[in-house]
Amino acid sequence: MSKEDFEVSSEEVKEDVIEMLQTIYDPEIPVNIYELGLIYGIDVSDEYNVEIKMTLTAPGCPVAQSFPGEIEEKVGTVANVNKVNVELVWEPPWSKEMMNEAAQLQLGMF
Repeated sequence: MSKEDFEVSSEEVKEDVIEMLQTIYDPEIPVNIYELGLIYGIDVSDEYNVEIKMTLTAPGCPVAQSFPGEIEEKVGTVANVNKVNVELVWEPPWSKEMMNEAAQLQLGMF
């Protein structure tokens, strides 16, 4: 067996990153940040470097300074991930319509 037989694809790593993001909860809303729609993009390079674009529910969110670093730390523990960079973006602005159906049900929005 060659080394390539054991390598995982960047898509598999992305799935593992999503699983990790689903364990991280917004500090003010009891829903994980992935289902809440705060994750705008996840890119995994061939070297397993992860770039995450995310937003917060409001620009004045009290965790705006610390939360991206916490997410970088947690995603950095995912198997095969090398480097993690979380970029906070504000466009488009987050709205409750960005939540998936499970999050809306959990918050009684149906």
